[in-house]
Amino acid sequence: MKLFSPITIHGLTLANRLCVPAMVTRLSGEDGFVNEEIVRRYSAFARGEAGLVVVEAMAVHRSKSGPLLRICGDEFKPGLRELRRKMAEAGPSRVAPQIIHFLKISRSGWRQKVSDLSIAEIRQIAADYAQAAVRARDCGFDAVELHMAHAYTLSSFLSKLNGRRDDYGGSLENRLRLPLEVLEGVRRAVGSDFCVGVRFDAEECIKGGYTSEESRVIAWRLAQGGADYLSLSAGGKFEDAQPRPGEPLYPYTGYSGERTMPGANHPDGANLPMVAAVKQFLRERGCQTPVLASGKISTPELAEKVLLSGTADLIGMARPLLADPMWPRKVREGHFDRVIRCCYANVCKAKDEHFQTVTCFLWPKGATQAPLSEDQEAPCWPQGAGLDASIRQGRVTLSWRQATDNEAVYGYDVWRGEGGELRRIAAVPAGLLAYHDATVVCGVRYEYEVKAYDLAGNRSISSNRVCVQA
Repeated sequence: MKLFSPITIHGLTLANRLCVPAMVTRLSGEDGFVNEEIVRRYSAFARGEAGLVVVEAMAVHRSKSGPLLRICGDEFKPGLRELRRKMAEAGPSRVAPQIIHFLKISRSGWRQKVSDLSIAEIRQIAADYAQAAVRARDCGFDAVELHMAHAYTLSSFLSKLNGRRDDYGGSLENRLRLPLEVLEGVRRAVGSDFCVGVRFDAEECIKGGYTSEESRVIAWRLAQGGADYLSLSAGGKFEDAQPRPGEPLYPYTGYSGERTMPGANHPDGANLPMVAAVKQFLRERGCQTPVLASGKISTPELAEKVLLSGTADLIGMARPLLADPMWPRKVREGHFDRVIRCCYANVCKAKDEHFQTVTCFLWPKGATQAPLSEDQEAPCWPQGAGLDASIRQGRVTLSWRQATDNEAVYGYDVWRGEGGELRRIAAVPAGLLAYHDATVVCGVRYEYEVKAYDLAGNRSISSNRVCVQA
């Protein structure tokens, strides 16, 4: 599989094309220092053998932010160095911290905008990024990723809604000025032999925002400016965020936030068309900078299709590897059937929005880390699954008996077919023995099965099959 072929980016060789994009954990304290829970979370990704692990955004400045890792001073270096050491002990993944600058925001609803910044403050942003990148290199990281996506400072400069009326706003070239100055300053600071990536929005997904018509040009200019790889996201903007009384505005609560993390109601690979447009534009101009695609890519088949079609060079999987950090290793060894598969319920996203520790809907209740097990004994149905289906108020309700396992039943996969092959449509934690399917329509005959899985991802035999005519 091309998915497990190595790729070399500016002298940095990744063992495979699978990447863990930066995703907030809210495991750090407000002091911004690395702690044991952070080490455990990222060591699990390294143990799973993802080619590249991008550690959650670290602030390059000292503005108040709540629980967020920091890289804005030398006092943070010992913890960051220890994090990299522990990850190296756990597995072969290459590791890059994502570094970020953000503007101020208050619970009253006020937020600082790029138009409020003085020229001196803009220049300080570039200096802060350069100093943080040097710290990343000093701490033994393999690369550094510059955060230019979503609602944060550099993305707000790139935005078509940038309201500045000087050399840092208006035209696309002006909006690119600070991001390119940051990239140039970072490159000068870390040297020519260190890998520097950039994550930015391939589309803002807001009214009046830029689309792939501009993002493909942004990508080209960033590549010209020295970006060694381009990681493409989407949305996550303040402009369509939902106000909540007593809470600061949060940029992932609107439609654009859904496009950052497409949920179960979005098709697989929801953001791939915009990624394809960017990469095609680059290749037509002879630019070979690797492009990373993300946004609900969860199966080896889809990931391989994206790579073989030339849509992207790298595959970003955040939520799938949150659900099962061992995803890369299991798939490489031919055991996708033992992967704990994300169901895109987006409980992780909701926890982040409410400033809670980010965990997975499928994890055991109260767990702050994904369970790990080397067990190979599958769950069973001691009294049969007894799968039953009923129709009420336009939806199908499934219920079944509890399965058992020598360690613990982790959850249940729900499979559905409409006259053909069954496909997995959902998963529920072990404590639930029912599922409501509200997507059925009249005139279609549906078939259902359920499989139990344990902490290692071993699956039971299928339950009995039930048929429903809606």
